[in-house]
Amino acid sequence: MSLRIDVLTLFPDALAQYAATSVLGRASERGVFELHLHDFREATDDAHRTVDDTPFGGGPGMVLRAEPILRTIESDPEIARPIIALTPSGRVFDHETAKELSALGGFSLLCGRYEGFDQRLIDQAVDFELSVGDFVLAGGELAALCVIEAVVRLRPGGLGNDESVLDESFAAGLLEYPQYTKPAAVRDQGVPQVLRSGDHARIARWRHAQSLHRTLERRPDLIVRRGGITPEELRIMEEFPSVDGGGQTG
Repeated sequence: MSLRIDVLTLFPDALAQYAATSVLGRASERGVFELHLHDFREATDDAHRTVDDTPFGGGPGMVLRAEPILRTIESDPEIARPIIALTPSGRVFDHETAKELSALGGFSLLCGRYEGFDQRLIDQAVDFELSVGDFVLAGGELAALCVIEAVVRLRPGGLGNDESVLDESFAAGLLEYPQYTKPAAVRDQGVPQVLRSGDHARIARWRHAQSLHRTLERRPDLIVRRGGITPEELRIMEEFPSVDGGGQTG
């Protein structure tokens, strides 16, 4: 079954253009997902199509009005649930969240602008909030594209080879191992010999060892989250030292 994704935004063309390219474009052609874009400016009730206003209590900037977005949601009985607002104060979006969303039949994303949403929209229509990180963007469109691509590529058929997602960063709670391609030497730096050995079991151990080294060095929080490193993993880390930094061990 195709995954339905609705996005409520002031800039539908920006999302449509990106969604027609690369991984998302091919996934859409294969029927992996359907993207439905809603411009909530079309649900305004004045000649100027006003979607924002000054905040009660004063302060800088403008706040998105609740009513046009509520009308947009109510105008389409097929709009996908849950409805998710993209906000800096939401749950941090990560690989586990992407997996959860990829298992659904659909969901909707609300893209903010300016100083954010009128809280009454959140209270009355939103199921939960998501944040793509501890930083602020001018609007939610880039965040929406991050969520959509991360989710779609986890769906069956989302990538040309479904096994590709199994070795990626975060798939097993680890960062991905280093990758190499031709030529065999780049400015006197070669490829680890193990990758040219043809010994697939040894290559698999080397890759797992490199994922462990890289995660421990760069994201030790992920090691803690997965419950540490097993004795067997310590052995393969000793067998295959880290190649990060240009080494050719293995």
